[in-house]
Amino acid sequence: MKEEIRNCQNCKNAFRIEPEDFTFYEKMQVPSPTWCPECRLIRRLSFRNERNLYANKCGLCGRDIISIFHRDTGLTVYCQPCWWSDGWDSLDYEQRYDFSRPFFEQFSELMKKVPWAALMSEYTTNVNSDYVNMASNSKNCYLTSHADHNEDSAYASGLKLSKDCYDDTMVQQSELSYECLNVTKGFKNFFSVDSENSHDIYFSRNLMGCSNCVGSVNLRNKSYYIFNEPYSKEDYLKKFEELRLGSYEGLRRAKEQAEKLWDKFPQKYYHGAHNSNVSGDYLHASKDVHVSYEMIGAEHAKFSQFLSTKPTEDVYDYTEWGDSASLIYEAIIAGVEISKLKFVWSVRSNSRESEYTMHSTGSKNVFGCANLRNKEFCILNKQYTAEEYKELLPRIREHMKDMPYIDKKGRRYQYGEFFPSELSPFAYNETVQEFFPLTKENALAKGFKWRDAEARQYQVGVTASKLPDNIKDVSDSIMNETIGCAHEEKCNHQCTKAFRLIPPELAFLKKMNLPLPRLCPNCRHYGRIKYRNPIKLWNRKCQCAGETSENGVYKNTGGHPQHSADEHCPNTFTTSYAADRPEIVYCEQCYLGEVA
Repeated sequence: MKEEIRNCQNCKNAFRIEPEDFTFYEKMQVPSPTWCPECRLIRRLSFRNERNLYANKCGLCGRDIISIFHRDTGLTVYCQPCWWSDGWDSLDYEQRYDFSRPFFEQFSELMKKVPWAALMSEYTTNVNSDYVNMASNSKNCYLTSHADHNEDSAYASGLKLSKDCYDDTMVQQSELSYECLNVTKGFKNFFSVDSENSHDIYFSRNLMGCSNCVGSVNLRNKSYYIFNEPYSKEDYLKKFEELRLGSYEGLRRAKEQAEKLWDKFPQKYYHGAHNSNVSGDYLHASKDVHVSYEMIGAEHAKFSQFLSTKPTEDVYDYTEWGDSASLIYEAIIAGVEISKLKFVWSVRSNSRESEYTMHSTGSKNVFGCANLRNKEFCILNKQYTAEEYKELLPRIREHMKDMPYIDKKGRRYQYGEFFPSELSPFAYNETVQEFFPLTKENALAKGFKWRDAEARQYQVGVTASKLPDNIKDVSDSIMNETIGCAHEEKCNHQCTKAFRLIPPELAFLKKMNLPLPRLCPNCRHYGRIKYRNPIKLWNRKCQCAGETSENGVYKNTGGHPQHSADEHCPNTFTTSYAADRPEIVYCEQCYLGEVA
């Protein structure tokens, strides 16, 4: 089939459907999309509340709980032990399919009847980790999300296979990590970005195989560097002490100097390694993956994101998780031995051949169901025989084409579209805002919900400015204090205004000789993700101009075989670095010529 250009039903912009896309849609037996890739992603993300938690009450046992669902959603919410128990049956909420009404109208009614788990975590695999979301195989973890196989960690997002890590984002196979983003196989990495296989590093960027470095950038297999200057071991240790990194003021000065240095060195146009035929960002050990983001061990994937638990194969428009997943289309938060899933949210653990299903586990051959466990041949949570199911399913698909759901903005939802965002129990600023920011007015104009921040009644015991400068001067009594966030007056709506330390956190800071944080966990998170590139791509040209970078800031030191020393590099690429960003962006060949 030939390439086709269409206008997005949502944003009205043109988008391209390529021959290989049509091949995949035929394999999955779905119509080609009417929304562009970015609008499809935003629609999926509107069902993903990773970090916003609210006080709620279990609808079964009645105890007070913490949930991703606000009390005003109208949903019945069960605590984790109750939801995973045998004390209720999802089939008790069955509905017979009504061919006189649109499917999504009927599904919305089911959502409001059936009980939902308070948190979207693999509760049965977690130990002493009651306050984790979108997480599995966690032990002694607190407020970690999008996180699996971790131990003794807190305040982290995208943390995998790690131990003793605090305030991290996109960190894998690491130990004793603090305030890092996109770090793999790190040990004692602090305030560092985009590094791998390094230990005892502070305020460093793009290091690989390095140790004992402070404020350095683009180093390979180096030790005892401070702000990219080499030292003997003895001189390094002396200079390190002079930096006073156990002091908040010392950290502030080191951070300021390091970030100024970072911008003077080139960055590779995308983050990743060990790939073949890929496009996007944060891609590792993947093959034939395109227009995708944060993928590990994926093959034959497109328009997908956050598949950071391998393996994943043959998927489109799939956001979050992986772990032995194949033949997935338009899915969010799904993983562990899953295949042949279409239009699903929060589906896991040996789920197969299912469509339009939410928050289910171990179920097969189900359509339009919610909160099922280990069921088969169900439609709208009603049990059918295999023969009845197979006879009814084609009729429902045709009915969805003949009687589409029309949302409040007039958008048509026939068979082949993901769930309408207006069915989501979450607001835009609880979900998509982190990746595609909008004002409240713009979000509402686009048909999304918005949740205004609730007033918080805190009795602040100590302001951030009054905290001891050095961790050595902090007593355990600080855990009894409510600390005012330093961003209280100027931070975005996500600021919690105040925070308290937890005992393992204080023990970690003392052990690592790190000063107390001055920001609440939310503000720390938003401070970190400013170092994370967006889920967008631009066409750009390499900024290597021969002897120097295009802006004249960086003087090249290596050889670049694709062009002579007095020529501008001819290479072009797609990158998540927008043209108005301050970074110097090189193609892979030019970048490799410059790393030390």
